[in-house]
Formats: sequence, structure tokens, C-alpha cells
Amino acid sequence: MIPDTVKSGAYALHLTCAAGEDYLPFYVLPKRDGPRAKLAFLAPTYTYMAYANCFFANRSIDGQARAAAWGASPYSGREYGSYGRSTYNWHVDGSGVANSTRLRPILTMRPGFVFADDPKGSGVRHYPADTHLLAWLDAKGFDYDVITDEDLDDEGVSLIEDYSAVITGTHPEYHTPGTLDALQAYLSSGGNLAYLGANGFYWRIARDKARPDLIEVRRAEGGIRLWAAETGEYFHALDGQLGGLWRRNGRFPQSLTGVGFSAQGPFDAGWFRRTDASKTGPHAWVFEGVADEVVGDYGLSAGGAAGFELDRMDVCLGSPETAVVLAVSEGLPSTFSVAPEDMLTESLSLTGAPPHELVRGDMTYTAMPGGGAVFAAGSITFCGSLWRDKKPEGAISTVLENVLNRFLNPPPAC
Repeated sequence: MIPDTVKSGAYALHLTCAAGEDYLPFYVLPKRDGPRAKLAFLAPTYTYMAYANCFFANRSIDGQARAAAWGASPYSGREYGSYGRSTYNWHVDGSGVANSTRLRPILTMRPGFVFADDPKGSGVRHYPADTHLLAWLDAKGFDYDVITDEDLDDEGVSLIEDYSAVITGTHPEYHTPGTLDALQAYLSSGGNLAYLGANGFYWRIARDKARPDLIEVRRAEGGIRLWAAETGEYFHALDGQLGGLWRRNGRFPQSLTGVGFSAQGPFDAGWFRRTDASKTGPHAWVFEGVADEVVGDYGLSAGGAAGFELDRMDVCLGSPETAVVLAVSEGLPSTFSVAPEDMLTESLSLTGAPPHELVRGDMTYTAMPGGGAVFAAGSITFCGSLWRDKKPEGAISTVLENVLNRFLNPPPAC
């Protein structure tokens, strides 16, 4: 039983025995009768579940050695297959794993679990990467509540309608119709959203609310994927709806957040270069206190704020006309490539733009018709750059602090 005095937030049960120790993460939601903070962190638990116990996680010998030297989580996806596979793995017959449940040990959801080989940074993804953000919020003194995808799907927009702002984690990739509907309704009624990752709102999943622990993923009709659904298996068993990318279901991520998945590479990163819109005009306040032209050329994730997976603004794919690009990625390795769903042939993109121009991340700010706004980081490694030299400082920190302060304490209307 959680004591009534425990504040909403991210916690872990610390278990110890003669053989070692473990941390079992859990979230504490705000009390039903309040008080509530003005800011809510939407924990992307469906993404944590989709990747749960992925057996290619932490497979690099160098990565495992680095994790051991740091005292990080000792788990490796290859070594603990008895807890079940992720939706990024295969059954023994070669077919893709389509279901995941939270009612099992999820070893990839541990503080300090090193997921990827990352010579420039920590290599953490998903749950531990999101702690970069939560630790920053704590260090900066922001009061916030934690809610989860599952809560939002169950309760809809009523769960978030009273918050001044909602912020995502680094990789809110998997969503149900219910979570997208709730976020769209929240923004339509004047809410503010800070989308602090990339490759978000990408795959459609199904749930059966009689089995709330279970999700289903069908890798249908395109997208970056490690297996493809077989003919006749494009539709979910749980709800009968077409699976696959949300854009194949008529809901482009750009229409919700102003940006959508554009490019991916190895776990490496570059930085952002500011545009003129970040220096003068109505959006210059986002970069108030930042003198540098180049920002985020450091970070705990891949060594930079613009890396691994990137989102871009594109009005051809649904970005609102009010979306403004404040900074654009630079310094990406040549190994980065365009998302396959944006290509018609090896050289012709869906929108007609030269493919190399689509290998980028855009940091954007979008005013919404309801009076609210969306700030989009445009990169999955953005939150790793909230910290510089082990301190919550630097240009990326200043930008997010400016955005959240504006969302939570808007200036008086003229």
C-alpha cells in the first residue's frame, strides 16, 4: 500500500539479497481528490511494453563491459529470454511477436539499463532515458504529476484537461486510438504539449480493456520494422482494426505535434543550429538566455541533442501552417537514412523533396487553434542534453525551461 503522503512521481522498490539487488520501477499517480500539479508527465508505458525484454538489447560486449564498470543494470536481453520476448523479436518459427504484457519481469525497464552501444554517451533508452527528464524537472524545481498511457487510454481527455501542460518522454512511439483522441482533444481545448523525443505516435496498437496488461502490435504495410506481418495478419485480433503505422490509418503524427518521423541512424548524434525564427520575432523567447548559434553539441545520449531518430516538420504530411522551425539538426553521420515510408523509389521521396533534405530533425513550436501550443524537440536524444558536465544547464536546458515556464505561467493576453 502506498502511503497517502507519497507524492505523484517515479519510484522503485529496492530489493536486496545475498546474490545481488534489483529495482522494480513503478509510478504513483496523483490523488483523485487532488491537489494536482499544473504539469503532467505522460509516461510512455506502451513503448516500454513493446520493447520489453528485447533480446538484442545490451548485446554488445563493449557495452556490457561499460555498463559493468558503471555499476549499471547487469541484465542483457540475450541472457534472460525466459521472461518472454519483445515485439521486436521472433518466435522460434520465425514469425514476429505481436503481443506483450506488463505482467512479467521487464528487465529492460530498470534504472541504468544500457540498451545500445554508445561510445559517446550512456546508451540508455526508454525508461532510463526518460529519467534524464525527470531528474532535470526535480533539479529545476518543477512540480509535476505522473500519468501513464494506460491511464490516458482508460480515462480520456478528462484525465489531463485541467493540466496547463503535458510533457512526453523521449520515445512515445506506441499509441491507441484512445490516447491520440485524448491528446487531440486536449490541444483543441487550449492545452499545451511538449513532445520531447522523436519517432513518436508512430505505431498503432490494440488493447482489450478486459485484459489491461496486454497490448498487440501488427507490423503491417511499411515502416522501420524487424519483422513484417504476414498476408491476412494485418488486422489486430484484440479489436479487429488495421494495425501498422498510424499514418497508414490516416493519422499522421505531424497533424498532432507538428513533426513526424523522418530519419534514423546508429546510436550517434549531431547538434542543432538555430534558425532566424529563434532569434527575432514572436518565438525568440524560446531561446532567451541562449547566445550560441549551435546548441546541444553535448549530451548523455549519443553525445548530442540531435540523434538516433529524428522528426521533421512537413506541411505535405499534415504539419499545421503555424508550425515554426526554431532549429535544425547538423553533424549527422552519413549512415543516417530517410524513413522508408517517405520514399517511393530509391531516389524519389513521397513529397518530392530530395531525400538528403529529409535526413534531419526540426525543433519546432506550433500555435494551436484552441489557444495552446506544441513544442517539439525533433530528436530522441534531446533529453540527454538537458545535462552538461553533470549539471542541469546548457542551451537545451534553458530552452526547455523557457518553454515550460511559458506554458505554466503564460503572459497576460493583450
